[in-house]
Amino acid sequence: MRRQNLAPALVVLAACFAVPETASARIKLITLPVRERVEIQLDNPNATLVEEERIVPLVKGVNQVDFSWANTQIDPDTILFRVLPRPDGEADAMDVKVLSVSYPPNENALVWQVAASGSGSARVRISYLLGNLTKSFNYRAVADHDENTLVLSQYIRLQNFANEEFGSTGLWAGFGTRFLKAVGINETKQMLMEKYEKVPVKKTYTAAAQEYGYLDRPKNKLTVPMHYVLKNDKANRLGQAPLQFGKVRIFQDDGRGSTAFIGEDWGKFTPLDDEMQLYVGTAQDVVVVRTIDKNETKRIAGNMYNREVIVKFEIENFKDRAVTLDVAENVRAIRDELASNLGRDVEWVLGPETTFPGGLDKARSTFDKIVLHVDLDARGADGTAKKVVHKLHVIIKNEW
Repeated sequence: MRRQNLAPALVVLAACFAVPETASARIKLITLPVRERVEIQLDNPNATLVEEERIVPLVKGVNQVDFSWANTQIDPDTILFRVLPRPDGEADAMDVKVLSVSYPPNENALVWQVAASGSGSARVRISYLLGNLTKSFNYRAVADHDENTLVLSQYIRLQNFANEEFGSTGLWAGFGTRFLKAVGINETKQMLMEKYEKVPVKKTYTAAAQEYGYLDRPKNKLTVPMHYVLKNDKANRLGQAPLQFGKVRIFQDDGRGSTAFIGEDWGKFTPLDDEMQLYVGTAQDVVVVRTIDKNETKRIAGNMYNREVIVKFEIENFKDRAVTLDVAENVRAIRDELASNLGRDVEWVLGPETTFPGGLDKARSTFDKIVLHVDLDARGADGTAKKVVHKLHVIIKNEW
């Protein structure tokens, strides 16, 4: 009789001094202990750790504990076998030691030699990394009617294509709620991990020619995307753990007791104290026209010169409420737009003709990116918008 394909199965071969420790000894199946406890840890993005405990009957002498699997992506190099101590207050009935481990040829199996000082049961823990048992995260965000706060629900989705089923199993993603669920073969489970109420949200409007492009290029009209920005800290009712990468479906309270779907975006992995930015559409009622108002070069020495550029922005807000517009420009891209792609870093300073109030946003600007802000009043009662004109003056230095 050959050993059955079990995925994974644990069998114990009785101690028998008359039978040599060969494959022939492995056919004497005594019992198939069921799992007493299973834990699946999903905290590693590239591997799933499974820990299972079983009660194994042993006889006095040397026992062979056979662990086999079929059509299951267990990494054999990660399998660990441990004999657990008895609970506190319960005396050890026998001494149990693992002597060695062997790999039967051409089989998905391991055999441990286990010595027992007497006959009885021992609790063992077997852990291994398992493939095709994966997790992902997704979110549901529901903003209030005024878009000042939202409810953020975080879900974990478990997909089991490992060709193995688990009964009552502990599931943990490394943070948040621990679940006790049965996991069937080819089963997908989605579970609510956390629900964050009244999370403050900031709605932003951004004009960035190099990043988002033009809504109408012949008219130099920029695309103005809108985003919800959440900060992952306790002051903003989050901050319990990093927010995992995942799809976010976004809704808004319509003010009539229901919600309206306004879009979806992929939320980036967001560490503590960082921000998650979610795209919620393009603003049609914030109009930004971008033109180059000045482009002059001034020789310094030899073939080296400075380039002086003024970018003009004509801005109108047709919304019925005031908004703040973020304006971003990449200095390298400005240089490439007006000259050629030189493939090198830029040295620049902000010129005196810059008119944006407050000047450079130093916290968000970088060595080649300029970020500025302008507050826009709501449209008038007659529906007209006041046109605001601002200029960005930048001097690109030491070009050749």
